[in-house]
Amino acid sequence: MPRLSQAVPKYQKHRASGQAVVTINGRDYYLGPHGATASKVEYDRLITEWLASGRSASYGTPAQSLTVVEMLADYVTWAASRYGKDTRGEYGHIIRCVKPLKELYGRTSAADFGVLEFKTVRHSIAQGKRSSGYVNEIMRRIVAAFKWAAGEGKLPASVPQNLAIIPGLRKGEANLPEPEPIGPVDDAVIDATLPHLPDVVADMVRLQRLTGMRPAEVCILRPCDLDRSGDVWVYKPAKHKTEHHGRERLILIGPKAQAILLRYLARGSEDYCFRPCDSEAKRRAARHAARRTPLSCGNKPGSNRRIRPRTSPGNRYTPSTYRRAINRACDKAFPHPTLGYALRSAFTAEQEAELVKWQSDLRWSPNQLRHTAATEVRRQFGLEAAQIVLGHSKADVTQVYAERDLEKGVLVARAIG
Repeated sequence: MPRLSQAVPKYQKHRASGQAVVTINGRDYYLGPHGATASKVEYDRLITEWLASGRSASYGTPAQSLTVVEMLADYVTWAASRYGKDTRGEYGHIIRCVKPLKELYGRTSAADFGVLEFKTVRHSIAQGKRSSGYVNEIMRRIVAAFKWAAGEGKLPASVPQNLAIIPGLRKGEANLPEPEPIGPVDDAVIDATLPHLPDVVADMVRLQRLTGMRPAEVCILRPCDLDRSGDVWVYKPAKHKTEHHGRERLILIGPKAQAILLRYLARGSEDYCFRPCDSEAKRRAARHAARRTPLSCGNKPGSNRRIRPRTSPGNRYTPSTYRRAINRACDKAFPHPTLGYALRSAFTAEQEAELVKWQSDLRWSPNQLRHTAATEVRRQFGLEAAQIVLGHSKADVTQVYAERDLEKGVLVARAIG
């Protein structure tokens, strides 16, 4: 039977010296006379420290000898236990931000990582023509990794302190492209897109527009997550974006949204309300209803399906599949005037670029529905109401989502200007 690499190191006797010894990560720690109480106390202390470090492979490494890659390995392990291994969340962001750091300075001593190394990593990321905000966010997470290592006693506190005082890139600096801020999508655009969406996805769009919930929250909605005891239902997602901060997320569902949800509650309490398999079943049923060939001729329902298909409809949508469904509907709702229905394989490079630019300009994402809902709530009920609906702890975050109502300023200017 193979030896477990994460087994607790044993209290042993060093025969040559007669001392007690324990070996952790290949390093021998002499504890004093074997069998003495003091040596056992020292053994307990070392093992407790090793366990508290998360059985770290770098435990016992002097601060000057700890490399960046060893520090990052421990940090990623800690991040997985803290945030989970969902690559669409904070853990995924951490994995992506440590990659350039590891490639450039993986074998460098973490204690020697300073301002010059920090700016070199930032410069390499900026070469990818990302925005200044994206680059600054990556560097903020890198500083957080060194801060965590200092908090664990792996590095001197001066290392993250020196990195934290480096100012971030300003907008327009280093000739980096600056994308347009995400804004709300107009209701007329939503209404034009809905007929081209599957029924299930269309109801997801309507529900998100009415409640202002995040795309991930509408995807994981289940009957067991709903409190339907009052006239306004309360949805408490099983997971949400800020749960690692200890915050509770409550989404209020009014009568209009309830009318949409009622069609999806007749299922198991832990089954997802919006499922791709249901959407595919509806699509097949609609095609069968529109069938013109007699059932005695041609293929019968289910006769031409693969026994083991490469992909099959899942039991819930993800934010990515939800977004792609909306993008496809946008392409159908707003086709290019000359290239929209042409054979794409025959396009020239210029035509392909023109079509991509057209589709990119006219597509909208599920997150823009949250902006639209926030803007409407702020216009009618004020900033504090929008903050409650969106579930933000600070009003300044809500202002990013809720556009200011300029009509009020126009009325003031008209009256006193």
